[in-house]
This record gives sequence, structure tokens and C-alpha cells, in this order.
Amino acid sequence: MNVTVQLGSTWPVLAPAVGALLVLLVDVARPRLGLPSPLLAALALGAGAVAAGPGTRQARGDADVAFCLDTGACLYRAGPLASGLQLLGLGAAAVVLALGWTQWRRTRGGSAVPVALFLAATAGVTAVPAAGDVGTLLIAVELATLPVVGLVALEQRARRVQVATGGAVALLTTSLVSFALLALGAGLWVLATGTGLLDAGAARAAVAEPRAASLLTLGAVLIVAGLGYKLSAAPFHAWTPVTYTAAPLPVTLYLAGVSKVAALGALVVLVLAVAPAATGAGVAIGFLAALSMTLGNALALRQDDTVRLLAWSAVAQAGWVLLPLTALSARAAQAAGGYLAVYVVATLLAFTVVAGVAHGGAGTTLAAHRALLHRRPLAAAGLRLALLTLAGL
Repeated sequence: MNVTVQLGSTWPVLAPAVGALLVLLVDVARPRLGLPSPLLAALALGAGAVAAGPGTRQARGDADVAFCLDTGACLYRAGPLASGLQLLGLGAAAVVLALGWTQWRRTRGGSAVPVALFLAATAGVTAVPAAGDVGTLLIAVELATLPVVGLVALEQRARRVQVATGGAVALLTTSLVSFALLALGAGLWVLATGTGLLDAGAARAAVAEPRAASLLTLGAVLIVAGLGYKLSAAPFHAWTPVTYTAAPLPVTLYLAGVSKVAALGALVVLVLAVAPAATGAGVAIGFLAALSMTLGNALALRQDDTVRLLAWSAVAQAGWVLLPLTALSARAAQAAGGYLAVYVVATLLAFTVVAGVAHGGAGTTLAAHRALLHRRPLAAAGLRLALLTLAGL
């Protein structure tokens, strides 16, 4: 079987991946060169964004493809929605890099390790929406997650090291459980369809056989559950307030914004593949959406810390991101992508203000933001806009 590679189409993924490698090579080969790792990271993110931009203007049905088989199926397929999610992930990562620039430059042993982990995770985020088979999807999702565990643990303040380690362990444990569900769901998909390709035609063919249809529905539900962990959807949300408050603020912002792009990208890939067949997946998504919105909003009311408040807000927002996907259609996937874009922008803005207040020594409690309008009018206006947006107003 011949495979047409076309690496140029994968540049939104390759740019941060190559950037991570260059950061490590420069640090090893020229440790005294004086070229800051965050600068290399910024160039890599910019190159990825330039490559992803044209994909958003493609006609519906067109896609940038790579690793195509003789049958015409491709293991990498980035249509307009996938390219838009890639661009969103890279843009959000650039904001995280700007917030973490100073902190990562002061990391013991240099900034190469945290910046390389950051770029590796971003490469995973951009790979997820374009995955065309279950193997690529599993690897990309974990690549988007595991480096972030290291970033959570890389806390420089001695008094916060133990807390950060606990948050990293919570994220790692969640990731392992999530991967187990994803792997089991992927196995059932292959068993039901006879192929590892995430193809709507294969799902449609499986529906004709009752046993295969049942396996397909069960596999889709397990994959939805596994991705529910990544999206902070209830009842898979327990790690979110723990890790958000334990991690350094730039890493918390990465989890709240960039990582959610990977989770939704994976769900979109699944929805487009199972739309003709697995109606049970829509019911599972609807259940997660309702539970997340209810639980997240109720528990957010009890918080007195802005980071924990935004963590529970992320749980509630996960429900709104999931809600359109219950329709299991391409238009529903586009609606979910549009909502996620608004959520990510509002979350970036909110966390930027919270980080600025915390950097001034006031902390992250709600009391620290009292009279913010008088002290820092521009920051207060930004926070107000972000919170009103997250509230749906």
C-alpha cells in the first residue's frame, strides 16, 4: 500500500513540534548563545498560525490532507473547521507564552525544558482536529496532555511546590483514566467498523449489522466519556479546581484555553464520523452537557477565589460547548467551534487580568479585586467584559 505524505499540509502541527526540538538543540549546543527559548517559541507559533490561516478560507468539503492511502482515505485532514481550531489553539498559546515569558526565563536550569514542553503540547493540540484515524487521535490527545503535567509540576516558588505536585498528580491520574476509556472506545470502533479510519462511510456500513451497531454506539460513548475528562465536563471534572489552583497561572490559562481546543477538536472528529450511525452518543453528550452546566454554575457560586471560580466556570462552559454536538451534525460541530472560540477569548482575557492582579502581590481572592475599577480601570473593564461574556450577556 502506497502512502502520499505531503508534509507541507501538516505545517500547523510541525511548526510547534520543530520549535520544541530547536529549543532543546539550541540549549544543548549553544547554552551561552543568549537566544531566549520563549523567542523561538513565539516564532514557531507564528509560523504555525501563518500555515493554518489559509485553511480557514477553504470551501466546505475541501481540506488540506496528508498521509493519504491508495483508497483515498487520509490520516490527516484539516478542513475549514479543523484549521480554525488550529488557529485558535495557536493564538491562545501565544497569549499563554506572553504571560509565562518572564516566569519561564527564570526557571532553574533555564527556560528550555518548560518551553519545549509547552510547544510539544501545542503540537498535540493542533494535531487533534485533523486526525483521520483512531491511532492518530489517541496519540495527539495524549501529546496535548502529558507535557502539561510537567508544566504544572514545574513550580518555582518553594512554598507552592507541594501543592503543584499534587495538582500534577491529579492531572496525570485523570489523563491515565481518560486514555483508558479512549483506547477502549477506539478498540470497539475498530471491532465494529473493521477499520481504524474515522470515516462516516465505515460507520454507516456498520449500522446494517445490529451487533456492530451496538459496538459502535458503545465505543462512541466511551470515547465521549474519555474526552469529557479533557473538556472538564461533569462528572469527569474533579481534577479541574484542584489542578487550576495548584498550577502556575500561565499553565492554568493553558489548561483553561488551549487544552479545551484539543478536547473539542477530538469531539468534532468523533461527531463527524459517527453522525450517520450512533445516536446513543448524542444522548451521552446531552447528559454530560446538562450535568456540567448545572453543577458548574451551582458550585461556582460558593467560591471566594477567582481561579477556583473560573475553574468551576470552565465546568459549566464545557456543558455549553457540548450542547450543540447532541445534534451529531456538521453544522452542530461548527456551532460548538464558534462557541469555544468566544469562550477561549473571554477566558484568556479574564485570566490575564487575574494574573496581573496576582503579580502585584494582591493574590487571587475575590477580595483582592475589590475596588479594581478605581485602582486599574482598564483591567477592571477587561475583566467585566470577560465575565459578562462567560455569563452569556
